[in-house]
Amino acid sequence: MTYHRITLEAINLEAANPNDLAKFWAAVTGVEPSAGGDSVYLPPNGPGGFGMFFQPESEPRAARQVAHWDLTVPWGSRVAEVERLLGLGATHKWDVLDEVPHVQWTTLADPEGNLFCVAGHPPADHQGS
Repeated sequence: MTYHRITLEAINLEAANPNDLAKFWAAVTGVEPSAGGDSVYLPPNGPGGFGMFFQPESEPRAARQVAHWDLTVPWGSRVAEVERLLGLGATHKWDVLDEVPHVQWTTLADPEGNLFCVAGHPPADHQGS
């Protein structure tokens, strides 16, 4: 049996205001949005990146979010990146700084309440310290 490498093409989100939410994520990722009808597309921000589609909500938002995405930044830059994202309109939810030695993260919400994490992974010689 042949296995193919599977990669993430895009995240699809329903939004109360697709244009505004796409503008937030465009500022986060550094790419330009491309509108088409009621939907907006953000291309990947480089090799290995992923696109994002924003479309109008088809029904009321669920009370509980069952998935979120984890974004990774270089070790030592998480705090500055979180501050930048807060300045763009994200909301701070919580920090996890000492639960496991191989990662520290901050959980944020975008302007429509979608959760996402900003994580940094310390080099091996900094783990557990």
